[in-house]
Amino acid sequence: MTMKALIVVDLQNDFVPGGSLAVPRGNEIIPIVNRIQEKFDMVVATQDWHPKNHMSFASNHPGKNVFDTIMLGGMEQVLWPDHCVQGDKGAMFVKGFDERRVEAIFRKGTDPEIDSYSGFFDNGRKKSTGLGDYLKGRGVKQVYVCGLAAEFCVLYTALDAIDLGFETYYLEDVTRALSHEGFREAREQVTRRGGHLIVSDEL
Repeated sequence: MTMKALIVVDLQNDFVPGGSLAVPRGNEIIPIVNRIQEKFDMVVATQDWHPKNHMSFASNHPGKNVFDTIMLGGMEQVLWPDHCVQGDKGAMFVKGFDERRVEAIFRKGTDPEIDSYSGFFDNGRKKSTGLGDYLKGRGVKQVYVCGLAAEFCVLYTALDAIDLGFETYYLEDVTRALSHEGFREAREQVTRRGGHLIVSDEL
């Protein structure tokens, strides 16, 4: 029997309405995430966990604005509002998220010098969060990715899962995007790289 894991990406206060980097209607996925957990052999979660001096924060670049882009570590970096600062309320998982079946949490974005969209690696793929080894060590073959935001952390988690050899499913109705165009492009990238699009009713 194929071991299936659900990866819940960054279901945190700062990414839902009222948060500092809110994804429109991001709160709508909470009951779906709770409902589908029982369909999986294991559930893990990622948690954005930035130090206050994180270089992806526009506030740490005088004269720059939120959503400007800079070069950081040789890569293009979008500048974000301060979000998911270690220990702050915004970094906590959203109220209503049933964490009882979550057996491991993988924190990312902890290095102030580089961002980390994926739940597996930083954006430079220099450091691993340990998620890939954890899943492989448990015999997981299929991963299903959901959470926030669709065209950033959910997308890059799915792409890295594909690259690591997991049969990867992107749960289209269990994510929300910052933009319609970004969501469309994310789905195209997943399928182009060999991943699968699926909705929760198909589980």
